[in-house]
Amino acid sequence: MCTAAVYKTKDFYFGRTLDNDDSYGEKITVLPRNYCIPFRNLDAIKRHYAIIGTAHFEQGVPLFYDAVNEMGVGMAGLNFVGNAHYNQIAPEKDNIAVYEFIPWILSQSASVNEAKELLKTINLTNQTLLPELPVAQLHWIIADETEAITVESVKTGLHIYDNVAGVLTNNPPFQEQAFQLNNYMHISPKPPENLFSNKLKLSTYCRGMGGIGLPGDLSSQSRFIRAAFVKMNSVCGDSELESVSQFFHILGSVEQQKGCCITEDGAYETTIYTSCYNATQGIYYYTTYQNHQISAVRLFRENLEGNGPISYPVIQKEQIRYQN
Repeated sequence: MCTAAVYKTKDFYFGRTLDNDDSYGEKITVLPRNYCIPFRNLDAIKRHYAIIGTAHFEQGVPLFYDAVNEMGVGMAGLNFVGNAHYNQIAPEKDNIAVYEFIPWILSQSASVNEAKELLKTINLTNQTLLPELPVAQLHWIIADETEAITVESVKTGLHIYDNVAGVLTNNPPFQEQAFQLNNYMHISPKPPENLFSNKLKLSTYCRGMGGIGLPGDLSSQSRFIRAAFVKMNSVCGDSELESVSQFFHILGSVEQQKGCCITEDGAYETTIYTSCYNATQGIYYYTTYQNHQISAVRLFRENLEGNGPISYPVIQKEQIRYQN
């Protein structure tokens, strides 16, 4: 289970929480412009936009969870179990396996509009990298500083939705998630007024009562509502430090703590990492469950004219700054 969000101050920020009961050894990964990206059914792309993101390597192939490219386009895949549906190869389409989807879009798209053009001819296939690896059941958010969309491949086809809230979680399908916002239009950051009855002398007794009714559980629908409320009412200055801090606070509203969500096999789901990309400047910030200190990798500090992937291990150990 995961939550993704976009945010705009002076720069454009994009990121997500990855919530799971186990890590797959993901790394912060940079694909330089000359890294040859192979595809199962199409010609490899030998020259492309540089990409930075979170990826798990399998037989040398980076499988991206989320990423941004040097042009400021971000993309993340989130679990969509039970609703995702992929197809057999269609001869008239650009057949892309699910694990190829993020590099296919980000390697070629300088904007969401350009991504939409690629989506017109795409067919997401049910092919796997290895026979023992299941096909990930996902839907995606793609965003730049001007707009965000949600992409879902279901039994009725490939659907693309404008995502005005700039938030995505998991099930139900995006249209149903977004519709539920209608049930919370009364939620406000301001103190509530007495609309119950003018015959009763009702008054507030503490701050924050305008948010009564905002869901606090860890379900994907509740996280969608809560993240959308926090993000769309967020107040932040334009500085980098303030913007990055605020973005982590937004996603902190949906963080999962160990012990609060037990899986069917008795494991605990937690927020394994939280990412925050300054997509404008190409900076990847992150925290992990065991390391609250913000770490960063800068895309434009790398040799982007290289041809080999560059990886950094995720810092997992807590780092505490002692002041005495």
